[in-house]
Amino acid sequence: MRNIASKFFKRIHLRELCGNSIRSKKEKGNFEAECQKLWASKPMVWKYPQTERDSDTALEHVYVDMQTQDGLTKSEMLLTGSHSNMFRCYEVGYAKWDGIKGEESVPDLLQSLEIETETTSLQSPGPIWSECVFSMDSSISNISIPKKYYPQATDVDSSVPHALMTTLGSETSGGSVWLINLRGPLDRFDAGSLGRGMDEIFSLKSRIWSADSYSDGSRAVVGTNIGAALIDIETKRRRRICRSESDVISLQLDRSEKLVLCGLKSGAIVMVDTRQKCDKEWFGVMGNVHVPSPVSCLVALKHDDYFLAGSMDGTIRLYDHRLTQRGAVQLYEGNVNSHTRIQMGVDPSERFLMSGGEDFYLRMWSINSGEMLYEDKFMNAVPSVLCWPRGDPECNRRPQNHFPGAWLGSGEGLFYVDTS
Repeated sequence: MRNIASKFFKRIHLRELCGNSIRSKKEKGNFEAECQKLWASKPMVWKYPQTERDSDTALEHVYVDMQTQDGLTKSEMLLTGSHSNMFRCYEVGYAKWDGIKGEESVPDLLQSLEIETETTSLQSPGPIWSECVFSMDSSISNISIPKKYYPQATDVDSSVPHALMTTLGSETSGGSVWLINLRGPLDRFDAGSLGRGMDEIFSLKSRIWSADSYSDGSRAVVGTNIGAALIDIETKRRRRICRSESDVISLQLDRSEKLVLCGLKSGAIVMVDTRQKCDKEWFGVMGNVHVPSPVSCLVALKHDDYFLAGSMDGTIRLYDHRLTQRGAVQLYEGNVNSHTRIQMGVDPSERFLMSGGEDFYLRMWSINSGEMLYEDKFMNAVPSVLCWPRGDPECNRRPQNHFPGAWLGSGEGLFYVDTS
């Protein structure tokens, strides 16, 4: 009976992860997916000079509406955070906003496609412009944006109104939660003097390791060294949703936004019901997973039943919420890590998983099969944070230099990995 059940669940996972597939004599797959894997395995890599130490702890790509001489214009921005306490905004593309006097960084091509076709283009993804920089009192631990504003095909307004940023804190002070207004001007300022657009909504006595924003931007959850808390952005009130003796170093809301996945330094992954009141111990736990090392990153997939977990021993696993007691559904092997908090990324189609390693390599896997598609070293630093642009739904307004690749941050600076 156990073997039958195991085969049954394996077929369910195969259908849910792979969808409609065709079977050849050699292996299972489909033509479109195989072509996408082929292109993803031969990326173009671009490096942005003079961006060192800007983006080794947090990185987000957003669309914003800005007023220019031509009227309201949709622009792309990169929000970066670092161990050196710096938060910086970059504008992406060839056209600067009116009045910007920031420094320009033009990318250099490091690697090009090995597949030569008539459609292969070595067009640069464009320069980035340093718009503003903020010096905080401790390192930046997280940057997140409301999921409602992740551009989708049916979105009318995909411009992000604000971003949430958290600072880790130090041995003498706790971390803070900041709201960054992206629809108004952000002032440049010297260290210790905050300008317009930055609002500290909460300061804690504990360290803040991780955070995630609700889709409407009204609330957020944060992970600390004593548990997790729910924060109301408008009222600036907080409510503890769980307590823990182990640090919550990674955290992710599920798609329903009723449950939150918490990854602990002890190696445990627990699901907490945010609607329940916090007791002295974990409250509202729906399931438990234990791995050998701290859980440094969690990603909930669009399919509500699946999530990815990356741990500091280098392993990355795919789990099914319904069957956590049976262990991982898929294992992604080959990554190298021992103690670094590395943020893995998933492309918008959720076909590919990308992560850096302590050996300075960047790797990419097929989420469905677990096959490693790409492995290479092109920097002398840990590729510690990355994000994929969500895509502009208004294709007629999309800049010609827009590429569906990933932004990558490290102590060596910003990179762009074009997988198209």
